[in-house]
Amino acid sequence: QVQLVESGGGAVQAGESLTLSCAASGVIFGPAIIGWYRQAPAPGKQRELVASITPRNRTAYAESVQGRFTISRDSTKYAATLQMNVLKPDDTAVYFCNIQNVFKAYDYWGQGTQVTVSS
Repeated sequence: QVQLVESGGGAVQAGESLTLSCAASGVIFGPAIIGWYRQAPAPGKQRELVASITPRNRTAYAESVQGRFTISRDSTKYAATLQMNVLKPDDTAVYFCNIQNVFKAYDYWGQGTQVTVSS
Protein backbone atom coordinates (compact mmCIF):
# COMPACT_ATOMS: atom_id res chain seq x y z
CA GLN A 1 0.00 0.00 0.00
CA VAL A 2 1.38 3.38 -0.99
CA GLN A 3 1.46 6.25 1.46
CA LEU A 4 2.74 9.77 1.01
CA VAL A 5 4.43 11.23 4.04
CA GLU A 6 4.64 15.01 4.24
CA SER A 7 6.69 17.06 6.65
CA GLY A 8 7.97 20.56 7.20
CA GLY A 9 4.85 22.56 7.86
CA GLY A 10 4.60 25.00 10.71
CA ALA A 11 3.92 28.55 11.81
CA VAL A 12 6.15 31.40 10.68
CA GLN A 13 6.14 35.16 10.30
CA ALA A 14 5.63 36.86 6.98
CA GLY A 15 8.86 37.02 5.00
CA GLU A 16 10.25 33.82 6.47
CA SER A 17 10.79 30.49 4.75
CA LEU A 18 9.66 26.90 5.09
CA THR A 19 10.57 23.72 3.31
CA LEU A 20 8.00 21.01 2.74
CA SER A 21 9.01 17.45 1.96
CA CYS A 22 7.05 14.57 0.53
CA ALA A 23 8.14 10.98 0.19
CA ALA A 24 6.28 7.90 -0.92
CA SER A 25 6.43 4.63 0.94
CA GLY A 26 5.39 1.43 -0.75
CA VAL A 27 5.84 0.26 -4.29
CA ILE A 28 5.29 2.66 -7.17
CA PHE A 29 6.19 2.13 -10.79
CA GLY A 30 6.27 4.33 -13.81
CA PRO A 31 6.71 8.01 -14.56
CA ALA A 32 4.81 10.32 -12.29
CA ILE A 33 4.14 13.99 -11.85
CA ILE A 34 4.60 15.24 -8.32
CA GLY A 35 2.56 18.21 -7.25
CA TRP A 36 1.93 20.34 -4.21
CA TYR A 37 -1.59 21.62 -3.68
CA ARG A 38 -3.04 23.78 -0.96
CA GLN A 39 -6.41 24.49 0.51
CA ALA A 40 -6.94 27.69 2.43
CA PRO A 41 -9.23 27.74 5.50
CA ALA A 42 -11.70 30.26 4.07
CA PRO A 43 -15.18 28.86 3.38
CA GLY A 44 -15.63 27.79 -0.23
CA LYS A 45 -11.93 27.78 -0.97
CA GLN A 46 -11.05 24.95 -3.30
CA ARG A 47 -7.82 23.01 -3.38
CA GLU A 48 -5.44 24.67 -5.80
CA LEU A 49 -2.27 23.56 -7.52
CA VAL A 50 0.76 25.38 -6.17
CA ALA A 51 3.61 23.70 -8.04
CA SER A 52 4.31 20.58 -10.03
CA ILE A 53 7.28 18.79 -11.50
CA THR A 54 7.37 16.22 -14.27
CA PRO A 55 9.63 13.17 -14.56
CA ARG A 56 11.88 15.30 -16.78
CA ASN A 57 11.98 18.06 -14.16
CA ARG A 58 9.74 20.49 -15.98
CA THR A 59 8.16 22.71 -13.37
CA ALA A 60 5.02 24.78 -13.23
CA TYR A 61 3.86 27.23 -10.60
CA ALA A 62 0.75 29.09 -9.63
CA GLU A 63 1.10 32.75 -10.47
CA SER A 64 0.74 33.67 -6.80
CA VAL A 65 3.90 31.79 -5.82
CA GLN A 66 6.02 32.30 -8.93
CA GLY A 67 9.48 33.48 -7.96
CA ARG A 68 9.02 32.62 -4.28
CA PHE A 69 8.48 28.85 -4.28
CA THR A 70 10.70 26.20 -5.83
CA ILE A 71 9.78 22.56 -6.35
CA SER A 72 12.39 19.88 -6.82
CA ARG A 73 12.38 16.10 -6.86
CA ASP A 74 14.67 13.25 -6.01
CA SER A 75 15.25 11.35 -9.24
CA THR A 76 16.05 8.15 -7.39
CA LYS A 77 12.71 7.84 -5.67
CA TYR A 78 9.22 9.27 -5.55
CA ALA A 79 9.97 12.27 -3.38
CA ALA A 80 9.84 16.01 -3.72
CA THR A 81 10.58 19.21 -1.84
CA LEU A 82 8.82 22.56 -1.93
CA GLN A 83 11.02 25.44 -0.85
CA MET A 84 8.85 28.36 0.15
CA ASN A 85 10.47 31.77 0.55
CA VAL A 86 9.12 35.19 1.38
CA LEU A 87 5.98 33.67 2.80
CA LYS A 88 2.84 35.77 3.00
CA PRO A 89 -0.28 35.46 5.16
CA ASP A 90 -2.16 34.47 1.98
CA ASP A 91 0.03 31.35 1.84
CA THR A 92 -1.67 30.05 4.95
CA ALA A 93 -3.27 26.73 4.05
CA VAL A 94 -3.04 23.00 4.38
CA TYR A 95 -0.53 21.77 1.82
CA PHE A 96 -0.99 18.40 0.15
CA CYS A 97 1.46 16.33 -1.82
CA ASN A 98 0.19 14.44 -4.86
CA ILE A 99 1.85 11.81 -7.01
CA GLN A 100 0.05 11.00 -10.22
CA ASN A 101 1.15 8.61 -12.93
CA VAL A 102 1.45 10.38 -16.27
CA PHE A 103 -0.92 7.82 -17.78
CA LYS A 104 -3.36 8.23 -14.88
CA ALA A 105 -2.71 4.69 -13.66
CA TYR A 106 -2.55 5.91 -10.04
CA ASP A 107 -3.13 9.06 -8.06
CA TYR A 108 -1.93 9.29 -4.47
CA TRP A 109 -2.44 12.04 -1.92
CA GLY A 110 -0.74 12.85 1.33
CA GLN A 111 -2.61 13.68 4.51
CA GLY A 112 -1.69 17.36 4.39
CA THR A 113 0.56 19.59 6.44
CA GLN A 114 -0.45 22.94 7.92
CA VAL A 115 1.38 26.12 6.99
CA THR A 116 0.45 29.24 8.92
CA VAL A 117 1.95 32.62 8.10
CA SER A 118 1.25 35.54 10.40
CA SER A 119 1.75 39.19 9.60
